[in-house]
Amino acid sequence: MATHITEECINCGACEPECPNEAISEGDEIYVIDPKLCTECVGFHDYEACQAVCPVECCLPDPELREDESTLIARAREIHKDKSFSDDFPSRFKK
Repeated sequence: MATHITEECINCGACEPECPNEAISEGDEIYVIDPKLCTECVGFHDYEACQAVCPVECCLPDPELREDESTLIARAREIHKDKSFSDDFPSRFKK
């Protein structure tokens, strides 16, 4: 599932530079995540980077957008065509 930012966001911006897919941007009142770009950091980290830096823990899995690891790594490969992802790519699903 793609990650989303809840209304608890304090608009600090800590999450934006952490996203390897540039899926996070400043919205009207809070930061937002584009679900078409979010890979939950699969392929880059074994954790979700935005969650790791969020001081109010408002970067959470979106229960409305459940996606499995294979969908997320396929998206990462599509977004980053110039990057090679080995079969043992980092993923929170492998913990």
